[in-house]
Amino acid sequence: MKPKLQLSLQTSNLVLGFMIWVIISSLIPFIKEDIVMNPDQIALVTAVPVILGSLLRIPLGYWANQFGARKMFLISFVILMFPVYYISEANSYSDLIIGGILLGLGGAVFSIGVTSLPKYFPKEKHGFVNGIYGAGNIGTAVTTFSAPFVASTLGWSMTIKIYLVLLGAFILLNFLLGDRKETSVKTPLVSQIKSVYRNEKLWFLSLFYFITFGSFVAFTIFLPSFLVDHFEISKVDAGIRTAGFIGIATFLRPVGGWMGDRFNSLVVLMLVFSGITIAATILAFSPSIAMYTVGCLSIAVFAGIGNGIIFKLVPHYFQKQAGVVNGIVSAMGGLGGFFPPLMLSFLFSLTGHFAIGFMALSELALASLIIVIWMYYHDKLHLSKNIIEHTVEGIMITDKNGVILSVNPSFTKVTGFTEEEVVGKTPSLLKSGIQDQHFYQKMWQSIEKNGCWQGEIWNRRKNGETYLEWLTISAIKDEANEVKCFAGMFSDITSTQKNTVNQ
Repeated sequence: MKPKLQLSLQTSNLVLGFMIWVIISSLIPFIKEDIVMNPDQIALVTAVPVILGSLLRIPLGYWANQFGARKMFLISFVILMFPVYYISEANSYSDLIIGGILLGLGGAVFSIGVTSLPKYFPKEKHGFVNGIYGAGNIGTAVTTFSAPFVASTLGWSMTIKIYLVLLGAFILLNFLLGDRKETSVKTPLVSQIKSVYRNEKLWFLSLFYFITFGSFVAFTIFLPSFLVDHFEISKVDAGIRTAGFIGIATFLRPVGGWMGDRFNSLVVLMLVFSGITIAATILAFSPSIAMYTVGCLSIAVFAGIGNGIIFKLVPHYFQKQAGVVNGIVSAMGGLGGFFPPLMLSFLFSLTGHFAIGFMALSELALASLIIVIWMYYHDKLHLSKNIIEHTVEGIMITDKNGVILSVNPSFTKVTGFTEEEVVGKTPSLLKSGIQDQHFYQKMWQSIEKNGCWQGEIWNRRKNGETYLEWLTISAIKDEANEVKCFAGMFSDITSTQKNTVNQ
């Protein structure tokens, strides 16, 4: 089956899934005119679709690997017809809750394409492909923008029924055009989760997506009702403004992926969380709709870029378990859209304003910024450690008093001493006795004067055998130009010396 056809079909599937996912939040200004609800109930009704939409992402991705995207999209869209019809006939708060929970399946289909599409493209195109597919969340903007217009004429119940026609059309499309021969990947889900759940990077990425995608979802379901109630604008105007928020965040998602390809992803994430921290602070102190617009659109910009970057980091840290990690991270992002509306509603009922809720978002983003900075420098240290461990030259690090702090595997290969045997001791255990004291005095005089020494030296292995090495010793200094430690790098040149003598 042609890869481009599957990309187009599955991206269109995601658009429809996300269109359905936000039906209630987009039409809640109309629904609450017929079904009486207090603010807390409205917050819960608009948030409940996020629950199943988040929790089902992990198993749906796993099943997509086993049974293929065609079957999973077909089954998902058939199931979705029941809650869509049920909500269109709702006449009570409980009806909306029941239907809304099942409606979450529309958001869960995200993990189907993320799992399936990489099978059709080479690895160097996975980032671009996921960016195109991820842009399918524009479906939330389509519903948020168009549904209020249609509901103004046909009513909210008939507007929801229109989605039944769309579902029927896409069931037919997937039946005819879906790939019947998609490669099946059968790896036990539990074993995959066990292999990653102790890695702190999984939970860091989950937190980041909890904030970026969670902000996207939360504002999508929160804004229509909030703008009508607190700024007293029309329902259609609120829908247009929310659609603008969604459009910006969706457009910038592939841009974020591109930035992750071109620049250091962690550096860009620093900018993202710095921006969200500032934007959320603006929202906490925004009495006017103009400043509130600035804050919301800033959130859209930084959340959109962040959404694109985070899934570039998943294969960087989890090459073999990218599938299950994608599912867990995306599930956490969905849950990030569930809790904020409820929290904001609860805080508003206690305090009469939303400032504390937005400040909580600001502080969470600030905490994420600190974690990203830590990851950035940790990765640098990890890279340095990998270089030391995998270089072919032996390396020995001592403190300024000459006590050995660490050695690399090549040191053990040349000398026969393991790291446990030498750490805490001095390099004198390697002395061969061939060089006299004057030799070592001149060596250290050179290090003190020039900061380094380089030359040939005879040393002794653990088994007593002497060998000739080419040694470089460097003094490592801090910002105050004080020596902190010494680094020695050497190569065994005994065989080279023998060859020279023989010639």
